[in-house]
Amino acid sequence: MEKQSPQPICDQEALQLLNCVTESAFDQEKCLRFLQSLRECVLSKKVKKFSIPSQDQDSEGAASATKRPS
Repeated sequence: MEKQSPQPICDQEALQLLNCVTESAFDQEKCLRFLQSLRECVLSKKVKKFSIPSQDQDSEGAASATKRPS
């Protein structure tokens, strides 16, 4: 059976923010909205830490987040 990795928490919000800050036509207001969206997601999902796997780990390059204990 194929190992299925869980969907990263707040992945879309984090990706939108990262892509926003790398655009050549930097729009600070737009990026601040993405930052606020990521912050709201992190608070609602109780994320305490993000991590990006290193090359030698068995992963497809996805970032992950750990949740605070409930």
